Amino acid sequence: MQQTAASQGTEEREITAERIFNAPIELVWKVWTDPRHLEKWWGPNGFITTTKEFDFKAGGVWNHIMHGPDGTDYRNDITYTLIDEPNRIEYDHGPSPDFHVTIKFEDDNGSRTRFSVQMLFPTKEERDRTVEKFGAIEGMNQMLGRFEIYLSDMKTEGGE
Repeated sequence: MQQTAASQGTEEREITAERIFNAPIELVWKVWTDPRHLEKWWGPNGFITTTKEFDFKAGGVWNHIMHGPDGTDYRNDITYTLIDEPNRIEYDHGPSPDFHVTIKFEDDNGSRTRFSVQMLFPTKEERDRTVEKFGAIEGMNQMLGRFEIYLSDMKTEGGE
């Protein structure tokens, strides 16, 4: 795979995933960006998400708590830096770990959506700590699995 100038040298600081969802881009975007939907699938298996504040615009925030199955609460503060409906979302995540996320949505024949996500950490050490401490790679895979199931249910129910 050919790298772009922007991604050269960042691989050791990244966590990435790609998927093809069997749903039109408009539905994928809606389910990814509406807090009524986000709370039903966001987070790894067994997690419940509670939104404290949601303002989906560049400069807006999504502050939420991810409640782990063991009772641990994880505070998440997201500040959106770019919204390009329905193609791209970028945001900064904090308070700890801190990283930047880029999510891309691409229409694939009107009935499928190509999806990619990149979490970019300030250092390799912070990326490795997040993988070790929070199980970030497995957690992302589980969350995308939950998203895909929820998305499939939305298609079956007519996309509301």
